Amino acid sequence: MSVEIWPHIAPDQLKIEEDATQARELTWLLASLRTTLQSLKRGLEDSYALLAPIDPGSTLVLSTPRNETVKGHVTRVGTRLVKGTVHLRLRTLPAQTLSLDPGRPIAIGPLESLHGLLTSSIELVGLCVSDAPSPAALLASQLRLLSQHLGEASALIKGGPGADLWARASVALAHFAPPLSRNLSFYLTVQDASLVLYLRALEPAGAPLNFGAKLALAIGTARRLEHDEADRVFAYRCDDDGGEARDNRDAGHRLDVPGARRSSSQRRPVSAGSGASAVSGGSSSNGHGGVLGQGGEVEVYVREKVRVESADPSLLSLSAKLSALSNTLSLARRNLAAVMGEEFED
Repeated sequence: MSVEIWPHIAPDQLKIEEDATQARELTWLLASLRTTLQSLKRGLEDSYALLAPIDPGSTLVLSTPRNETVKGHVTRVGTRLVKGTVHLRLRTLPAQTLSLDPGRPIAIGPLESLHGLLTSSIELVGLCVSDAPSPAALLASQLRLLSQHLGEASALIKGGPGADLWARASVALAHFAPPLSRNLSFYLTVQDASLVLYLRALEPAGAPLNFGAKLALAIGTARRLEHDEADRVFAYRCDDDGGEARDNRDAGHRLDVPGARRSSSQRRPVSAGSGASAVSGGSSSNGHGGVLGQGGEVEVYVREKVRVESADPSLLSLSAKLSALSNTLSLARRNLAAVMGEEFED
């Protein structure tokens, strides 16, 4: 079956008519896209509002299931934690309570980046729906950039392993009252629309394994804690001033505990077994394993690692909104590419 045009049109005239038809279709599509883009702008503004610093914020529970290793809560206002209390009963450190200093709120890195992406996206879609309509090619470029922003925003909410990021991005000691022990890393991130807290008990890599620890391991009164970071050495930056003087510190500063690096057979962290107290590779004068040097970068082992997550309703809603907006934008870009006769680039 074939289709013919009657009356017959000369090829040159047919090409003119096809171009005119495509131009009319493009004009119609650009007009209809304004409605779609206005809807996208409202959706982005709603998403932005979910990260707005509006009191009283969201109170999130941070507790380990089925045990009392970590029990507490924090309050998120916008992209920051403004207050919170967390009780710890780690096996390698004395029981302690961490209290956030209300005067030093903690900025959550992924949410800060997400806030910036949403701000840029709203400004960009605002240009697309301005009174002066953009040419089709410019609009296609703007929508491609908007799609990249939304993809990055979704990736931030989904999160990832961030294997060694904690070693240089843990929360500064001064955000707590009293200040956090230098042998405890408090690292916050976002994964799967949940606020995730990683707590790590640290020990200096250069500390020799003392005789008491060797004896406890030999007779079985102490055992090593098994986790995925147990045998690795990390270059950890311990900030106690919130990072204001980070660039002025001596990066070569090391631990104040002398001793050669332990052999691979002695690197595993040790905790108390039944009826025995915890043992460590260095002494402490403050009762909290305070054997790390003052500031600078130090080499450490992770004696104990605990992960706690708390689903955030606002982030869950934000994730769903971004997914829906990305689908709408993808369809609009696909239609525009088809009318312009270009290949669609996802």
